[in-house]
Amino acid sequence: MKLEYFIAQRLVSAKDHKSSISAPIIKIAVTAIALGIIMMVVSVATGIGLQQKIRQKVSAFNGHIIITGYNDNNSDVSTQPISIRQSFYPAFTNVSGITHVQAVASKAGIIRTATAFEGIIFKGVGKEYQSANIKEYLVQGRFPQVNAALNEEVLISQYLCDRLGLHLGDRFVTYFMKENNEGYNLRNFKIVGIYNSGFQEFDANYILGDIRHIQRINKWKPDQVGSFEVFIEDFTQIRQKGEEVYNETASTLDSQTVENKFYYIFEWLKLFDVNIIVILIVMILVATINMVVALLVLILERTQMIGILKSLGANNWSVRKIFLYNALHLISRGLLWGNAISIVLLLLQKYFGIVKLNPESYYVNVAPVDINLWYILLLNLGTVVICLLVLLLPSYIITKITPSQSIRFD
Repeated sequence: MKLEYFIAQRLVSAKDHKSSISAPIIKIAVTAIALGIIMMVVSVATGIGLQQKIRQKVSAFNGHIIITGYNDNNSDVSTQPISIRQSFYPAFTNVSGITHVQAVASKAGIIRTATAFEGIIFKGVGKEYQSANIKEYLVQGRFPQVNAALNEEVLISQYLCDRLGLHLGDRFVTYFMKENNEGYNLRNFKIVGIYNSGFQEFDANYILGDIRHIQRINKWKPDQVGSFEVFIEDFTQIRQKGEEVYNETASTLDSQTVENKFYYIFEWLKLFDVNIIVILIVMILVATINMVVALLVLILERTQMIGILKSLGANNWSVRKIFLYNALHLISRGLLWGNAISIVLLLLQKYFGIVKLNPESYYVNVAPVDINLWYILLLNLGTVVICLLVLLLPSYIITKITPSQSIRFD
């Protein structure tokens, strides 16, 4: 095996190929492997990164599982109060894998300024609300103080500020319709924070403030809320956990996952899986075709050497291994360059956000990346295995070369 590997190394050395026909073919093959792994690593990292970012963003504003009354299961506003005296609140101990439960309530309103007005949804949150999920999207100010005395502080989106001409520290008036639609309730709020999620469906509607405002406007008791947002540890188990949560809640309550509530978004995200698979297939196909061509050229160029090795007693498999080792060396060279370039590109994107996206189409401002060493390792391993398996076929031509014919061939 050492002798076979040594001969394979000599096959790809610079001295052997400096003036040979196979030199440009080898360079093309190595380049194809490098470009292929760059495309595969970048496509997987950006595709998975975008999926994770959008899932994280949707969940930050809604939780992974939403528990409501049956009248509110398809509504963005809370019309039916729910008591917080539930077996799953504040800790959902009957279902494993649940990290947090928080009570919220929403009510539609209209913000009016001197120059414009906008319809909004005021989302009331309590002291147990996980503001860390939203802080990532803060561009100015801070999250409202909801764990102290009732105050007028709210968090509003940059989108609404731009349309209404508002700034950090400004005050504005919001009108809320009464439950019987007879008249309205007026509330003055102060902007203490501005967020920009890049998700226009949320940015164009939601402002966040103290849940006690909604309880007072709706004349609810202090222990009544609009819904519960449940967060789970592993998003891949969301369907299973959604069923378990539904079974563990009272018969008067309904629950749905964010996958069901925002079905169109998550169906769109699944298309990225198809795109990634297509790119992987095409890139591996291109790489293997180039390697097959390179190997065939090497075999034809080394016909005389093959005949000499066979005349010295080498069997067909030993000679084939020489060329397979040669191919492995070329593949490794391409993978080395491809991985180095792709990781550099991903790091540049991760820390500098070079590639921008239209948030109206992709729900994010910057193309997110997920640098996972396991994915990169599997891509490299898969490329090597598939290429070598495919190369077994062209290497079979070595068995047809006889010493008597090849040694005379010059």
